[in-house]
Amino acid sequence: MDIDQNVLQTLLDSNSRFRKLYEEHIFFEKQLYEYEKKSFLSPQEQQEKNKVKKMKLSGKDEMERILHTVTA
Repeated sequence: MDIDQNVLQTLLDSNSRFRKLYEEHIFFEKQLYEYEKKSFLSPQEQQEKNKVKKMKLSGKDEMERILHTVTA
């Protein structure tokens, strides 16, 4: 998601839902990074990693919908 930094900052300041989604997105990225550092994942860890990926993608989709309504 390429977004102008001014637009991003405006959304973070003015849209609490976007801000929450953005913060979750950063959190999920950190979680995924931790999973990627491991050489082996247990089945439970792999399942959790897949769940985090889905939540991250879902949040990104919603952020893009919000962005589209603001910039359209």
